[in-house]
Amino acid sequence: IPGPAGPIPARLFDVRESREPGPVVLFFHGGGFVIGNIDSHASFTAEMSRMLDLPVVSIDYRLAPESPWPAASDDCEAAARWVASNPAELGRAVTAIALAGDSAGGQIAAVAAIDLRDAPAAVPVIGQLLIYPAADFGGDYASASHFAEGYLLTAKGMDWFNECYGPDFDHPRASPMRHATLEGLPPALVITASLDPIRDQGRAYVGALAAAGVPVIFREAVGNIHGFVTLRRAIPSAQGDVAGMLVAFRALLTEAEANRVMTQAAA
Repeated sequence: IPGPAGPIPARLFDVRESREPGPVVLFFHGGGFVIGNIDSHASFTAEMSRMLDLPVVSIDYRLAPESPWPAASDDCEAAARWVASNPAELGRAVTAIALAGDSAGGQIAAVAAIDLRDAPAAVPVIGQLLIYPAADFGGDYASASHFAEGYLLTAKGMDWFNECYGPDFDHPRASPMRHATLEGLPPALVITASLDPIRDQGRAYVGALAAAGVPVIFREAVGNIHGFVTLRRAIPSAQGDVAGMLVAFRALLTEAEANRVMTQAAA
């Protein structure tokens, strides 16, 4: 994919060899903006395509510290615009896009949704799936201290990720919670894990979206930890959490695409 600093690797996941025109999902992997890649999340991304019955394009954006903030968001916005442009290389007729990501990728998806609201792409964004997103780097949230140690993602780990990525905590392209307005964003499904140090960031973003009039669905994986979507073999309950999440997102996208079609027909 053409990017602001050179080609961006990407991979198409699709359970079908060919399709009628329809939505395409972009997926942005987690890993604190420092680690992770297409392969680290390939099992989940393949499951997403299967459960949604949609094409999913996974984006291998630039990582820190070699490429600090806002490189990841710049790459992913460029990738979303490219997919929305119906490129022949994709082999799919794109009527709309949806944005999805976990952890750092959830932040990237949230930022991309705002960027594409403010400067629309060739087709609309009809939904966002934000899985335990980092929504407010500079906020003071109780979950950060309650689950600082012993739940996979630690306070020291988060400090290291932030040091590597170097975001401006107050900038809305780092902390979407701090954007001047969240009105007019596409419907969102926000997922948190109850034993996650950034749980309360996700909860707060749900409240901010709802207050701005954005249709939002909130699900919390009770008794689960940050990173559970890639730990489905290790954590049996994660399988049900992932299945429920994807069923809910499929319903959200089905309704959103139907609304898009009706709006287009009435125009």
